[in-house]
Amino acid sequence: MRNMSTSALYNDQGGAEAAVEAGQESTPTSSSTGAAFGLFSADFKKNEDLKEMLESNKESLKLEAMKRVVGLIAKGKNASEMFPAVVKNVASKNIELKKLVYVYLVRYAEEQQDLALLSISTFQRALKDPNQFIRASALRVLSSIRVPIIVPIMMLAIKEAAADLSPYVRKTSAHAIQKLYSLDPDQKEQLIEVIEKLLKDKSTLVAGSVVMAFEEVCPDRIDLIHKNYRKLCNLLVDVEEWGQVVIISMLTRYARTQFTSPWKEGAMFDENNEKTFYDSDSEEKKGQMEGQPYIMDPDHRLLLRNTKPLLQSRNTAVVMSVAQLYWHLAPKHEVSIVTKSLVRLLRSHREVQYIVLQNIATMSIQRKGMFEPFMKSFYVRSTDATHIKTLKLEILTNLANEANISTILREFQTYVKSQDKAFAAATIQAIGRCATNISEVTDTCLNGLVLLLSNRDETVVAESVVVIKKLLQTQPTQHSEIIKHMAKLFDNITVPMARASILWLMGEYCERVPKIAPDVLRKMAKTFTAEEDIVKLQIVNLAAKLYLTNSKQTKLLTQYILNLGKYDQNYDIRDRTRFIRQLIVPNEKSGALNKYARRILLAPKPAPVLESAFKDRDRYQLGTLSHSLNIKATGYQELSDWPAVAPDQSVRNVEVIEPVKEWVPLVGKAKQSKSDDKFYSDDEDEKEEEESDSSGSEDSSSSSSSSDESGSDSEEDESSEESEKSSGDSGKSSGESEKSSSESDSEQKKKKKIKKAPLKKSKPTAADSDSDENGNGPAAQASSSSAESSSGSETDSEDDSDSDSAITQKKSDVKSKPKVEVKSKKEVSLLDLDDFSPTPTNTPKSSVFSSSLLSDLEGLSLSNISSTMQVTSPSFGPVKTHELLHHMTGKGLSAKYHFPRQPCLYQPSMVAVQVILTNSSDHSLEEIHIGERSPAGLNIHCFNTIERLEPEASVTVSMGIDFSDSTQAANFQLCTKEDQFSVSIQPAVGELLMPSTMTEQDLCKEQGKLLGMNETSATITMATANTSSQAISKQVLSVANVGEVSSSQNNFHRFAGRTVSSGALVLISLELKESSTALLTINTEKSVMASMLLRDLKQALAQA
Repeated sequence: MRNMSTSALYNDQGGAEAAVEAGQESTPTSSSTGAAFGLFSADFKKNEDLKEMLESNKESLKLEAMKRVVGLIAKGKNASEMFPAVVKNVASKNIELKKLVYVYLVRYAEEQQDLALLSISTFQRALKDPNQFIRASALRVLSSIRVPIIVPIMMLAIKEAAADLSPYVRKTSAHAIQKLYSLDPDQKEQLIEVIEKLLKDKSTLVAGSVVMAFEEVCPDRIDLIHKNYRKLCNLLVDVEEWGQVVIISMLTRYARTQFTSPWKEGAMFDENNEKTFYDSDSEEKKGQMEGQPYIMDPDHRLLLRNTKPLLQSRNTAVVMSVAQLYWHLAPKHEVSIVTKSLVRLLRSHREVQYIVLQNIATMSIQRKGMFEPFMKSFYVRSTDATHIKTLKLEILTNLANEANISTILREFQTYVKSQDKAFAAATIQAIGRCATNISEVTDTCLNGLVLLLSNRDETVVAESVVVIKKLLQTQPTQHSEIIKHMAKLFDNITVPMARASILWLMGEYCERVPKIAPDVLRKMAKTFTAEEDIVKLQIVNLAAKLYLTNSKQTKLLTQYILNLGKYDQNYDIRDRTRFIRQLIVPNEKSGALNKYARRILLAPKPAPVLESAFKDRDRYQLGTLSHSLNIKATGYQELSDWPAVAPDQSVRNVEVIEPVKEWVPLVGKAKQSKSDDKFYSDDEDEKEEEESDSSGSEDSSSSSSSSDESGSDSEEDESSEESEKSSGDSGKSSGESEKSSSESDSEQKKKKKIKKAPLKKSKPTAADSDSDENGNGPAAQASSSSAESSSGSETDSEDDSDSDSAITQKKSDVKSKPKVEVKSKKEVSLLDLDDFSPTPTNTPKSSVFSSSLLSDLEGLSLSNISSTMQVTSPSFGPVKTHELLHHMTGKGLSAKYHFPRQPCLYQPSMVAVQVILTNSSDHSLEEIHIGERSPAGLNIHCFNTIERLEPEASVTVSMGIDFSDSTQAANFQLCTKEDQFSVSIQPAVGELLMPSTMTEQDLCKEQGKLLGMNETSATITMATANTSSQAISKQVLSVANVGEVSSSQNNFHRFAGRTVSSGALVLISLELKESSTALLTINTEKSVMASMLLRDLKQALAQA
C-alpha cells in the first residue's frame, strides 16, 4: 500500500531541506549581484560570473557561488549548465562547500550522467570520509546516477553503508535500496539481505526508512518482520513522522495476517462482560465452544497500545494512519478513541480536511455512534470550498437518525439558500436521502421540496423535481396532488433533466391524472423538435403509455410524435421511435409482441435506492490513495482477511529475552536465601527458605506485598539478628557462606538507598560497594544478580514496570531514610581497606572477610539516631537490570548490567556501570576481558581481566563509560579465551545525570538563566496514584538520577542534577494543577536530553 505522497517526500528529504536552507541564505546575495550587473543584465552573464567564482582559488568565493547556485535550484531555475564547474569542487577539503556540491549533484546527476560518471572515484573515496554527512551525501549522489553499468558499485556501497556506525548513513543506505531496486529489479535477493540486516537496527533514525524500502522491494516477505515486530512497536513513538506513517501502514497489514479477528460475532471480551465469561466456563464443560470469550494476542494489544499516543501527533498523516489502524484492527468498542483526533484534524488546511472527511464519511456509514457527539463539527461554514461542503453534507446525512433529524433538516434549509448552486443541489439530494432513510420525516421532506419548486433558481427546482420523482416512486398512492402541481409548473421549468423527470412521472402515473396527462402531451407535441434529446425520449415514452391507457384521446397525437421522431437527427430517438411503433401499433408482422406491450411499458418499477456514494469504499484500506479515488491505484496492497486460526505466535519471540525463572537455578542456592531473607518475615525457619526453589523471584514479589509495612528500625534489627542465629545453627561451613550471602544482600539493599546521596557523602560509599562486591565470592554475586532479576530482565520486553517492585521500593523508602547519613559518615575509613581489588579469584577467603566487614557495618547502622537529622538525598529502591549478553549467545557466559548511580571512581566524567558476569556452562571460563570498542574514540575504563570463572559462579565487576551526554549505545566486545561477543550498553537519559544539591532560591536563579531555547515544558496528565509528593519523587527518581530540592510550596516539586560528562545543569520542576494535571518544565542547555527526559518523565508519571 502506498500512503499518498509519502514515498515522494521520503526519498531525498535531506537534500531538499538543505537546498531550501541554502536557498534562503543566498536570496539576498543573488539579488544584489543582479543589481551590480545593471538593471537589465541577462541570466547567462550571471551564470558566467558564478562559473568564474567556482573555478577561482578562494574557498570563500566558491562557497558563495555554491550558495547562490543552490538558491537558484530552490527557486526552480535551471542550473544544469554549471555541472562541470561544480563537479570539480567535489574533492574540496571544505566540509560546507562539499555538502552544497552534493546537494547540487543529487539534483542533476541523473540528467548529466556522463559527467557524473567521470567523478565516480571521488564519490567512492567520499564513502570512506570521516564525516557522516559526506558519507551519506556521496551515497545519495551515487544512487542518483541511474546508469546500469554502476549497479555493482552501488550494491557494494549500500552494503558498506548498511554496516556504518552512523545511523544517518544507514538511513541513507535504506533510501538507496529503493533507487537501486527501481534501476535493476534483478538485485532483489541481495537487497532483501540488506533490508533484513537493517530491520534489526535499533536506531529510530533507520527504522522508518528501512520499512519504506521493505514496502517497496519485498512487501510480501512478512517473515522478515516477525522477529522485529515488538521492536518496531516499541520504537514507533521515537521514529520521525513520515517513518511512523510507513511503519504503521506496514504493521496494519502484518497484524491482519497474524492475529485473529477481534470482531467475531458473539465473541465477548471477558474484560467487558463478566456474565459471558462465566457462561463460557460452563459451556466448555459441556464441550460447546461457541461462546468462548475472545482473548487478544498480547502482541496485538502491544501494537494498539503503542500507536495510541500518536493520535496526539502534530502530523496529520500520522494521526490518519493510527485512525485507520484502529479502524482495521481494534475491537469495535475501542475504535471510538480515534474520533476526537480525527475531528481535530478538521481545523487543518482544506487538502487535509478533504482526505479526513472522506475517511470519516466511510466510517460514519458503518458506525454512526462514533461521530454523533461531534455533529456540530460537520456543519458547513460559508468559507468552506464546495468539495468540502458536499463531504460534510454526506457525513451529516449518514449521521441522521430520528433523534437529530429535526436539527439536521433545519441546517439543510439554510444550505438550500446558498449562493453555491452545486452545493444547494447536493443539499436537496441529501434531504431526499434523509426522507427515504427515516420514514417519519418523508412527508415533511416532500412538502418542503414541493415548496422549492417555486424557487427562482433553476438548478434548485430541477434537483427538487428529480428527488421528488424518486420519493414518489417509494409511495405513489397518495401523491396525485403533487404531480398536478408539477404539471402546472412545467412550462416554467427549462432544465432538461427536470422536464424529463416530470414527463416520466406523468407517464408512470397517467391513470391517476387522466385529464392532465393528455394536455401535457399536446403541449409537448408542439415543441418536440426544439427539446433536448433526454426530453424527446421521455415524450415518446409518455405518448406510448397514453396510447395504451387512453388511445381515444391520444391516438393521433402519438402518431404525430412518432412521425417526428422517425426523422430526428439523433439515432437514439429514431431507434426508440421505431421500436415503440412496432410495440404498440398492431400490424401483421408484430403480432406476437403487441400482446405484451402493456406489461412491458407499464410494469411496476422498483423504487430507486438512495444511498451514500461512500457505501462501497470500505473495500479499500482507509487513508490510502485508492480509497480517496475509489479505484485501485498502482502499488496498492489489499488488506487480507483475518485468519480463522491465529498463526504460531512464537515466531515473534526473540531469543535474548527469556523469563526470569530460567535464571534462578543456574546460579545456585545462594540466590534463594537472598530473596527469602529480603522478603520473608522473621519467624520463618530455614526449611521454608530452602523450599522456595526456582520460583524465588516471583514468590518474593508476591510476599512483599503481604508482609507488613511498618518498617521500624527495631524490626530490622531483630530480623538481621535472627537470620544470623539461624544461619549459625546450621553448621559451621555452610553457615558461613549462607550468612555472608544473606548479610551482603541486606547490605546491598541498604546501599541501593544510599546510592543517590549527595556527592560528598556518597564517594566513600561507591568505593566500598565496589570493593566489597568485587571481593565477595560467587555467593554474594549470585545474590546481587538476583536482587535485580524481579524488576530487571523483563523491562526490555514489557513497558509496564512491575507493581511489586514499586511496593518494595516504598518500604525501602520508609526504612532507609534515618540510616543513610550515619552510615556514610562511619564508612569513610573503609576506603583504605579494600579499595582497588577488582576481581580476586580466591573467593572463599574474601567472602568471609567481606562478610565480617558487613556485619560490623550492620552493627553501626543500628545505633540510635537523633530525630533532628534530615536527609535530603533521594532514596531509591530497585535498580533496573538490563541484559548485556544472553547465555545462549555467549556460549555459557551471561552478563547483565545496571547503573548503580554512584560517582565513577576512575574518572568524574564517566558513568559507573556494574556488570554481573555469570558462568552458566558446565566448564570454567578463562580470561574474561573487554576487547575492541566502537565508536573508536569511546572512552571506557575496563575491568581487570578475570582469569577464571567456575561453572555456576558469578562475579560483579565495575566499569566506567564516558557517554559524552548522549544516549548513543556504547558498543564493545566481551571476550573469553576462545570467543568474542559483541555487546552494547544503552543508557537511559536519566542515568547520564548525577544529583546536585542546591537551595530553592539558587534553583530559581539558575532557572532564570536557562529560558527560551533552553526550556522544555509540557502539560501532563498524572495517574491518580502519583499525585502525592512521595509518589512524585519516587517516579521522578526512578527515571532520572537527580537530587530533590526542598520546596516551600506544596504544589511545586523541584529536582536538580548535572550531566555527568559536561556538568551542565539539569533542573526539573513540576507544578501541580487541578484534576491531576501538572506542568512539567525542564531547564538545561542540552535540549535533546531535555526532550528525551520529558518524554520518560511524562510516561512514568502517567502510569499508576
